[in-house]
Amino acid sequence: MKKIPIILLAAGQSKRMRGLDKLLQPVDGMTLMRRSALTAMDAGEVFVALPPRPHDRYAALDGLDLHRIEVVDAAEGMNASLRRALAQIPNDVPAVMVLLADLPEITAQDITAVLSAVTDHPDHLIWRGATASGKPGHPVVFDQSLFSELSTLSGDEGAQSVVRAHLDKVFLRPLPGEHALLDLDTPEDWARWRNQR
Repeated sequence: MKKIPIILLAAGQSKRMRGLDKLLQPVDGMTLMRRSALTAMDAGEVFVALPPRPHDRYAALDGLDLHRIEVVDAAEGMNASLRRALAQIPNDVPAVMVLLADLPEITAQDITAVLSAVTDHPDHLIWRGATASGKPGHPVVFDQSLFSELSTLSGDEGAQSVVRAHLDKVFLRPLPGEHALLDLDTPEDWARWRNQR
């Protein structure tokens, strides 16, 4: 099966971080931005949706072999990133993975597990990570037949409307713990997470 490219969504504004950038917070000796990119690169070709230049997130990706996509209308929300990134994806791929850049516990093994579900369960159209208890989360893989629907989305809801429209064709792959859902949106979230680590 042809490799499935990965769209890494990293154009958000970190509005709840009170002036800090959550993707530039240190995790495992590097910024979360760089860690997320390296993790995704272990599993496939990566297309990163980034805020308009100039922005410090670009420097966090220095030296990495991936596609940087400037989302000039990033203020619209997540779907501007999705549309612009999808426009850069080759037409002949069987599917695309959408991965949020702000999931600090996602591993390359998690991403590979969700990608392998595409081959293991070919009768579905959407394959997504879930928590160990089965709560749907990220990453999410969309079959190529859904690209046109994804390309018309607007606003900040992400692809939830597409997922809801095809619920009978969604396969959930449980990942360890809360890997599929844990994101850190406030300084307090970060402090709690670091203490628990």
